[in-house]
Amino acid sequence: MTATSASVARLYVGTSGWSYPSWKPAFYPADAKPVAFLEQYARHFRAVELNTTGYRLPAEEQFERWAAQTPPGFQFAPKLNAFRSTDVGTFEERVRRLGERLGPIRALIGYARDEGLLSLLLGSLDPELRIAFDFRHESWEGIKTELPPNAVLVDDLAADAPFRYVRLREPPYDESALQAWADRLRPLLADGVEIYAFFKHEEEPSAPQYAERLLELLSG
Repeated sequence: MTATSASVARLYVGTSGWSYPSWKPAFYPADAKPVAFLEQYARHFRAVELNTTGYRLPAEEQFERWAAQTPPGFQFAPKLNAFRSTDVGTFEERVRRLGERLGPIRALIGYARDEGLLSLLLGSLDPELRIAFDFRHESWEGIKTELPPNAVLVDDLAADAPFRYVRLREPPYDESALQAWADRLRPLLADGVEIYAFFKHEEEPSAPQYAERLLELLSG
């Protein structure tokens, strides 16, 4: 199965964050300033996980600055942390300042199964938003069939939604491991599915190296 320009356009591979000085000079130029990291990152990748939103919600102006530093077609995947008493309405209002650069929202839920709270969360977000649920408690097993069409489970390649969300958390990834992931993702791209895949940040710049290689395998 060969990649096409249309399928590659649906491919969003990147890393979990970008603001890492330890990625100099192997990934960022040695003289790059932290304020320029995002612009440099966006020259290589079309998406990034925005984890800071799961700990402290930045002001609207910050989202606008991030959007302005990236080219058209770039996507941010912000984190909604249900461990915290997050005002979902405020969260949505802020992340929408990213405009067309707003990608799927990763909703981290660590508490035991509570479908009332899940319904409240879903009812508080615009159904046009894409949501990737990251359940961390085993009691949520089997919830997949109850999710709406705009939602998936993280790492569920068999979802019914028009996108998938993969978090690659188990480095190191050698050539055979990356090839295996490419083989799993390529048929989905061919079927018109959008793929979001993010490698775990480490102090050394291995995550962007893995991401670049996976892009090569899926684009060649």
